[in-house]
Amino acid sequence: MTPRPEATARRYGMVFDDVAAEYDRYRPAYPDELIDQACQAAGLGTGDVVLEIGCGSGQLTRSLVARGLRVTAVEPGARLIALARQNLPGAAVEFVPATFEQAPLPREYFRAVFSASAFHWIDPEISWRKVADVLVSGGMFVLVQYGGIEEPRSKPDQDAVLGALSRVVPDVAAGWPVYRDLDATLAGIEERRSNISQAWAWLGSYDLGRGNAGRLFGDVQLAVMPRLVEHTPAELIALLGTMSFWARLPADRRSALERELEGICARLGRPIRASIIASVVMARRSTERDNRG
Repeated sequence: MTPRPEATARRYGMVFDDVAAEYDRYRPAYPDELIDQACQAAGLGTGDVVLEIGCGSGQLTRSLVARGLRVTAVEPGARLIALARQNLPGAAVEFVPATFEQAPLPREYFRAVFSASAFHWIDPEISWRKVADVLVSGGMFVLVQYGGIEEPRSKPDQDAVLGALSRVVPDVAAGWPVYRDLDATLAGIEERRSNISQAWAWLGSYDLGRGNAGRLFGDVQLAVMPRLVEHTPAELIALLGTMSFWARLPADRRSALERELEGICARLGRPIRASIIASVVMARRSTERDNRG
Protein backbone atom coordinates (compact mmCIF):
# COMPACT_ATOMS: atom_id res chain seq x y z
CA MET A 1 0.00 0.00 0.00
CA THR A 2 0.96 3.62 -0.24
CA PRO A 3 3.31 4.20 2.69
CA ARG A 4 1.87 5.89 5.75
CA PRO A 5 3.99 7.23 8.61
CA GLU A 6 5.32 4.01 10.10
CA ALA A 7 4.36 4.62 13.73
CA THR A 8 0.78 5.42 12.72
CA ALA A 9 0.56 2.44 10.40
CA ARG A 10 1.75 0.09 13.14
CA ARG A 11 -0.94 1.37 15.51
CA TYR A 12 -3.59 0.35 12.98
CA GLY A 13 -2.43 -3.24 13.41
CA MET A 14 -3.80 -3.27 16.97
CA VAL A 15 -7.41 -3.06 15.78
CA PHE A 16 -7.55 -6.78 15.00
CA ASP A 17 -7.98 -7.60 18.68
CA ASP A 18 -11.27 -5.68 18.64
CA VAL A 19 -12.63 -7.94 15.87
CA ALA A 20 -11.09 -11.20 17.07
CA ALA A 21 -14.20 -13.34 16.58
CA GLU A 22 -14.90 -11.87 13.13
CA TYR A 23 -11.27 -12.33 12.12
CA ASP A 24 -11.42 -15.99 13.11
CA ARG A 25 -14.68 -16.53 11.25
CA TYR A 26 -14.08 -14.71 7.97
CA ARG A 27 -10.35 -14.86 7.28
CA PRO A 28 -9.48 -17.94 5.18
CA ALA A 29 -7.13 -20.64 6.45
CA TYR A 30 -3.78 -21.10 4.70
CA PRO A 31 -3.49 -23.97 2.19
CA ASP A 32 -2.01 -27.15 3.62
CA GLU A 33 0.01 -27.71 0.47
CA LEU A 34 1.91 -24.45 0.95
CA ILE A 35 2.56 -25.07 4.63
CA ASP A 36 3.82 -28.55 3.78
CA GLN A 37 6.22 -27.05 1.23
CA ALA A 38 7.51 -24.56 3.78
CA CYS A 39 8.05 -27.20 6.45
CA GLN A 40 9.80 -29.46 3.97
CA ALA A 41 12.05 -26.64 2.76
CA ALA A 42 12.91 -25.83 6.40
CA GLY A 43 13.65 -29.48 7.15
CA LEU A 44 11.21 -29.47 10.07
CA GLY A 45 10.15 -32.60 11.90
CA THR A 46 8.07 -33.64 14.87
CA GLY A 47 9.13 -31.87 18.06
CA ASP A 48 11.04 -29.05 16.39
CA VAL A 49 10.62 -25.65 18.03
CA VAL A 50 9.33 -22.81 15.85
CA LEU A 51 8.24 -19.22 16.43
CA GLU A 52 5.07 -17.68 15.04
CA ILE A 53 4.85 -13.89 14.87
CA GLY A 54 1.32 -12.52 15.15
CA CYS A 55 -0.63 -15.76 15.60
CA GLY A 56 -4.02 -14.01 15.69
CA SER A 57 -6.76 -16.51 16.45
CA GLY A 58 -4.55 -19.42 15.44
CA GLN A 59 -5.26 -20.12 11.75
CA LEU A 60 -1.64 -20.87 10.90
CA THR A 61 -0.89 -22.14 14.42
CA ARG A 62 -3.31 -25.03 13.88
CA SER A 63 -1.35 -26.11 10.82
CA LEU A 64 1.98 -25.97 12.63
CA VAL A 65 0.69 -27.92 15.62
CA ALA A 66 -0.88 -30.51 13.31
CA ARG A 67 2.58 -31.18 11.90
CA GLY A 68 3.97 -31.99 15.32
CA LEU A 69 5.80 -28.70 15.84
CA ARG A 70 6.23 -27.00 19.21
CA VAL A 71 5.13 -23.40 18.73
CA THR A 72 6.01 -20.20 20.57
CA ALA A 73 3.37 -17.71 19.43
CA VAL A 74 3.86 -13.96 19.85
CA GLU A 75 0.61 -11.98 19.81
CA PRO A 76 -0.16 -8.60 21.44
CA GLY A 77 -3.97 -9.01 21.35
CA ALA A 78 -5.46 -10.48 24.54
CA ARG A 79 -8.76 -11.40 22.84
CA LEU A 80 -6.93 -13.05 19.97
CA ILE A 81 -4.79 -15.11 22.35
CA ALA A 82 -7.89 -16.19 24.27
CA LEU A 83 -9.52 -17.28 21.03
CA ALA A 84 -6.37 -19.07 19.88
CA ARG A 85 -6.24 -20.97 23.18
CA GLN A 86 -9.87 -21.95 22.67
CA ASN A 87 -9.13 -23.13 19.13
CA LEU A 88 -6.05 -25.10 20.22
CA PRO A 89 -6.99 -26.97 23.42
CA GLY A 90 -4.11 -28.97 24.81
CA ALA A 91 -1.76 -27.98 21.98
CA ALA A 92 2.00 -27.56 22.46
CA VAL A 93 1.86 -23.77 22.15
CA GLU A 94 3.49 -21.16 24.38
CA PHE A 95 1.79 -17.80 23.97
CA VAL A 96 3.82 -14.61 24.48
CA PRO A 97 1.45 -11.62 25.00
CA ALA A 98 3.59 -8.87 23.48
CA THR A 99 4.49 -7.14 20.27
CA PHE A 100 7.36 -8.78 18.45
CA GLU A 101 9.53 -5.72 19.04
CA GLN A 102 9.10 -6.08 22.81
CA ALA A 103 8.86 -9.86 23.17
CA PRO A 104 11.67 -11.47 25.20
CA LEU A 105 12.90 -14.30 23.00
CA PRO A 106 15.97 -16.53 23.15
CA ARG A 107 18.73 -16.02 20.60
CA GLU A 108 19.63 -18.70 18.05
CA TYR A 109 16.91 -21.01 19.33
CA PHE A 110 14.15 -21.55 16.74
CA ARG A 111 14.45 -23.89 13.77
CA ALA A 112 12.02 -21.70 11.82
CA VAL A 113 10.08 -18.46 12.20
CA PHE A 114 6.62 -18.13 10.63
CA SER A 115 4.45 -15.06 10.17
CA ALA A 116 1.09 -15.00 8.36
CA SER A 117 -0.41 -11.65 7.31
CA ALA A 118 1.26 -9.90 10.23
CA PHE A 119 4.88 -9.03 9.54
CA HIS A 120 4.12 -5.71 7.83
CA TRP A 121 2.80 -4.37 11.16
CA ILE A 122 6.25 -4.62 12.76
CA ASP A 123 8.90 -1.90 12.71
CA PRO A 124 11.23 -2.93 9.85
CA GLU A 125 14.17 -1.26 11.57
CA ILE A 126 13.83 -4.03 14.18
CA SER A 127 11.99 -6.90 12.53
CA TRP A 128 14.50 -8.39 10.06
CA ARG A 129 17.41 -8.24 12.50
CA LYS A 130 15.40 -9.74 15.37
CA VAL A 131 14.13 -12.64 13.26
CA ALA A 132 17.71 -13.42 12.30
CA ASP A 133 18.77 -13.22 15.95
CA VAL A 134 16.23 -15.79 17.16
CA LEU A 135 16.83 -18.28 14.34
CA VAL A 136 19.47 -20.97 14.51
CA SER A 137 22.13 -20.67 11.84
CA GLY A 138 20.58 -21.94 8.63
CA GLY A 139 17.04 -21.73 10.08
CA MET A 140 14.17 -20.74 7.79
CA PHE A 141 12.06 -17.60 7.85
CA VAL A 142 8.60 -18.19 6.33
CA LEU A 143 6.21 -15.37 5.38
CA VAL A 144 2.64 -16.25 4.41
CA GLN A 145 -0.20 -14.11 3.09
CA TYR A 146 -3.20 -13.81 0.81
CA GLY A 147 -3.34 -11.11 -1.82
CA GLY A 148 -5.11 -10.19 -5.02
CA ILE A 149 -3.95 -10.90 -8.55
CA GLU A 150 -5.19 -9.65 -11.89
CA GLU A 151 -6.76 -11.97 -14.44
CA PRO A 152 -9.47 -11.55 -17.10
CA ARG A 153 -12.22 -13.58 -15.39
CA SER A 154 -12.26 -11.33 -12.31
CA LYS A 155 -10.73 -8.01 -13.40
CA PRO A 156 -14.05 -6.24 -14.20
CA ASP A 157 -15.39 -7.18 -10.77
CA GLN A 158 -12.22 -6.12 -8.97
CA ASP A 159 -12.14 -2.84 -10.89
CA ALA A 160 -15.78 -2.21 -9.90
CA VAL A 161 -15.00 -2.82 -6.22
CA LEU A 162 -11.99 -0.52 -6.37
CA GLY A 163 -14.20 2.09 -8.05
CA ALA A 164 -16.65 1.80 -5.18
CA LEU A 165 -13.84 2.26 -2.68
CA SER A 166 -12.64 5.31 -4.61
CA ARG A 167 -16.05 6.94 -4.41
CA VAL A 168 -16.74 6.15 -0.75
CA VAL A 169 -13.29 6.06 0.87
CA PRO A 170 -10.79 7.52 -1.61
CA ASP A 171 -7.91 7.52 0.87
CA VAL A 172 -8.32 3.75 1.35
CA ALA A 173 -8.52 3.18 -2.40
CA ALA A 174 -5.37 5.22 -2.96
CA GLY A 175 -3.46 2.88 -0.69
CA TRP A 176 -4.92 -0.39 -2.02
CA PRO A 177 -2.28 -3.00 -2.93
CA VAL A 178 -1.23 -3.29 -6.56
CA TYR A 179 -2.68 -6.28 -8.43
CA ARG A 180 -0.46 -7.95 -11.02
CA ASP A 181 -1.01 -11.02 -13.13
CA LEU A 182 0.54 -14.30 -12.01
CA ASP A 183 3.45 -14.18 -14.46
CA ALA A 184 4.39 -10.67 -13.33
CA THR A 185 4.12 -11.73 -9.69
CA LEU A 186 6.50 -14.65 -10.20
CA ALA A 187 8.91 -12.59 -12.30
CA GLY A 188 9.02 -9.78 -9.74
CA ILE A 189 9.94 -12.16 -6.93
CA GLU A 190 12.61 -13.76 -9.09
CA GLU A 191 14.17 -10.34 -9.71
CA ARG A 192 14.32 -9.72 -5.94
CA ARG A 193 15.56 -13.09 -4.75
CA SER A 194 18.72 -11.55 -3.34
CA ASN A 195 16.76 -9.82 -0.57
CA ILE A 196 13.67 -11.29 1.11
CA SER A 197 12.57 -7.89 2.43
CA GLN A 198 12.51 -6.41 -1.07
CA ALA A 199 10.66 -9.46 -2.39
CA TRP A 200 8.06 -9.29 0.37
CA ALA A 201 7.69 -5.52 0.11
CA TRP A 202 7.06 -5.76 -3.63
CA LEU A 203 4.63 -8.68 -3.32
CA GLY A 204 2.39 -6.95 -0.77
CA SER A 205 3.00 -3.29 -1.67
CA TYR A 206 4.61 -2.78 1.73
CA ASP A 207 7.13 -0.14 2.77
CA LEU A 208 9.49 -2.46 4.63
CA GLY A 209 12.35 -3.36 2.31
CA ARG A 210 15.72 -3.04 4.06
CA GLY A 211 19.22 -3.61 2.71
CA ASN A 212 20.43 -5.51 5.75
CA ALA A 213 17.91 -8.30 5.12
CA GLY A 214 19.89 -9.32 2.05
CA ARG A 215 22.90 -10.01 4.27
CA LEU A 216 20.92 -11.72 7.01
CA PHE A 217 19.01 -14.16 4.78
CA GLY A 218 19.64 -16.02 1.56
CA ASP A 219 18.15 -18.78 -0.59
CA VAL A 220 14.84 -16.93 -1.14
CA GLN A 221 12.09 -19.27 -2.36
CA LEU A 222 8.47 -18.72 -3.41
CA ALA A 223 5.43 -20.97 -3.49
CA VAL A 224 1.99 -19.76 -4.61
CA MET A 225 -1.53 -21.06 -5.01
CA PRO A 226 -3.98 -18.89 -7.01
CA ARG A 227 -7.75 -19.38 -7.00
CA LEU A 228 -10.98 -17.66 -7.91
CA VAL A 229 -13.48 -16.82 -5.14
CA GLU A 230 -16.95 -15.34 -5.12
CA HIS A 231 -18.56 -13.18 -2.45
CA THR A 232 -22.04 -11.83 -1.89
CA PRO A 233 -22.05 -8.18 -0.75
CA ALA A 234 -22.66 -9.32 2.84
CA GLU A 235 -19.75 -11.75 2.69
CA LEU A 236 -17.45 -9.12 1.20
CA ILE A 237 -18.46 -6.57 3.84
CA ALA A 238 -17.78 -9.16 6.54
CA LEU A 239 -14.30 -9.74 5.12
CA LEU A 240 -13.60 -6.01 4.80
CA GLY A 241 -14.70 -5.68 8.42
CA THR A 242 -11.64 -7.67 9.46
CA MET A 243 -9.25 -5.23 7.75
CA SER A 244 -7.44 -2.45 9.54
CA PHE A 245 -9.11 0.45 7.71
CA TRP A 246 -12.65 -0.62 8.64
CA ALA A 247 -12.42 0.44 12.28
CA ARG A 248 -11.56 3.98 11.16
CA LEU A 249 -14.66 4.36 8.99
CA PRO A 250 -17.73 6.18 10.33
CA ALA A 251 -21.01 4.29 10.16
CA ASP A 252 -22.31 6.29 7.19
CA ARG A 253 -19.27 5.39 5.09
CA ARG A 254 -19.69 1.71 5.94
CA SER A 255 -23.34 1.84 4.90
CA ALA A 256 -22.47 3.68 1.69
CA LEU A 257 -19.89 1.07 0.78
CA GLU A 258 -22.34 -1.75 1.44
CA ARG A 259 -24.86 -0.07 -0.90
CA GLU A 260 -22.18 0.26 -3.58
CA LEU A 261 -21.33 -3.45 -3.35
CA GLU A 262 -25.01 -4.41 -3.47
CA GLY A 263 -25.34 -2.31 -6.63
CA ILE A 264 -22.37 -4.07 -8.24
CA CYS A 265 -23.84 -7.47 -7.44
CA ALA A 266 -27.24 -6.45 -8.81
CA ARG A 267 -25.70 -5.26 -12.08
CA LEU A 268 -23.68 -8.46 -12.44
CA GLY A 269 -26.57 -10.72 -11.54
CA ARG A 270 -24.21 -12.96 -9.55
CA PRO A 271 -21.73 -12.79 -6.65
CA ILE A 272 -18.66 -10.58 -6.97
CA ARG A 273 -15.57 -12.43 -8.19
CA ALA A 274 -12.00 -11.95 -7.01
CA SER A 275 -8.78 -13.67 -7.97
CA ILE A 276 -6.60 -14.26 -4.95
CA ILE A 277 -3.26 -15.86 -4.37
CA ALA A 278 -1.90 -17.54 -1.28
CA SER A 279 1.86 -16.90 -1.19
CA VAL A 280 4.73 -18.26 0.85
CA VAL A 281 8.08 -16.50 0.68
CA MET A 282 10.95 -18.26 2.46
CA ALA A 283 14.58 -17.45 3.13
CA ARG A 284 17.31 -19.16 5.10
CA ARG A 285 19.23 -17.46 7.91
CA SER A 286 22.81 -16.75 6.95
CA THR A 287 25.25 -19.30 8.34
CA GLU A 288 27.59 -16.49 9.38
CA ARG A 289 26.67 -16.13 13.04
CA ASP A 290 28.66 -12.95 13.46
CA ASN A 291 26.77 -11.18 10.66
CA ARG A 292 25.44 -7.97 12.24
CA GLY A 293 23.53 -6.77 9.18
